[in-house]
Amino acid sequence: MTTRSSSSAVKGPAAYFPSIEKKYGRPVAHWQELIRSSPLTRHMELVSWLKTEHGLGHGHANALVAYTLAESGGK
Repeated sequence: MTTRSSSSAVKGPAAYFPSIEKKYGRPVAHWQELIRSSPLTRHMELVSWLKTEHGLGHGHANALVAYTLAESGGK
């Protein structure tokens, strides 16, 4: 019997990263750099910007922004 450890599963925004890289053909680091270098600072402003200017879907944009802002302490 094989049991799968729940601690091995990626959770939260990072769970979207493989599909983001596959769908848009760019590494997550590319999107994070765009977010960090943007003059925008609010979560939903950044999500809207990624959607309109870079063609990301809402869930993918939201995951990238949430992860990046949390990582950088809220920008």
